[in-house]
Amino acid sequence: MAYSERKKTHKKGSFVLYTPDYFKIEDSAELFGLMRQNSFATLITAASSLTATHLPFHVDDSLGALGTLTAHMAKANPQWEEFSTDDEALVIFQGPHAYVSPSMYASANMVPTWNYAVVHAYGRPEIVSENELLEILKVAVTDYETGRECPWAMETLSDDFISKLSRAIVGFKIEITRIEGKYKMSQNRSKTDQLSVIEGLLQTGGTLENDVAQWMLKNVPE
Repeated sequence: MAYSERKKTHKKGSFVLYTPDYFKIEDSAELFGLMRQNSFATLITAASSLTATHLPFHVDDSLGALGTLTAHMAKANPQWEEFSTDDEALVIFQGPHAYVSPSMYASANMVPTWNYAVVHAYGRPEIVSENELLEILKVAVTDYETGRECPWAMETLSDDFISKLSRAIVGFKIEITRIEGKYKMSQNRSKTDQLSVIEGLLQTGGTLENDVAQWMLKNVPE
């Protein structure tokens, strides 16, 4: 789709992720898998000013047509005051990423680049009630405490303390209205070059490089 055509599909001021067709990911299981695995995301709003806050999100693909995100932020953070508008918000989930050196390719005349996976989720934030906020907190605790040897539970806190804490934060949900996935993982290169990049990333030995290599391994063409 040409840029002039793409502009017509989004209202003025809406967020757009540049995604060539060979980097586009539309499989919902793939998208939600990345979001859950990388749930510390960036919330961006642009109602009166461009504002970003980094928050852990709970991702639920069973609520709403395209799924729902829930989170909370400090009441001292003025960003939540913009949630009453009809403006779209953007939540960016950043997956594995790594530098790709030209030396990793089998082909000559290549240039440095960066391989990465990202999901952009869009929707209008809506502030929730105090009861819903407490549920959001409980779900968040479950998300991050499950699997720990000695998981912590909110029930260890007194009701008075939880009530005081709740007055200092704002809970909100975002029903996803559109979602975009971009996995730039050398899909535009030959199979030989993709395998060569995978080998180079594995030899680098870093965690992110390994994660990118593993994703590429699962998607190398037959």
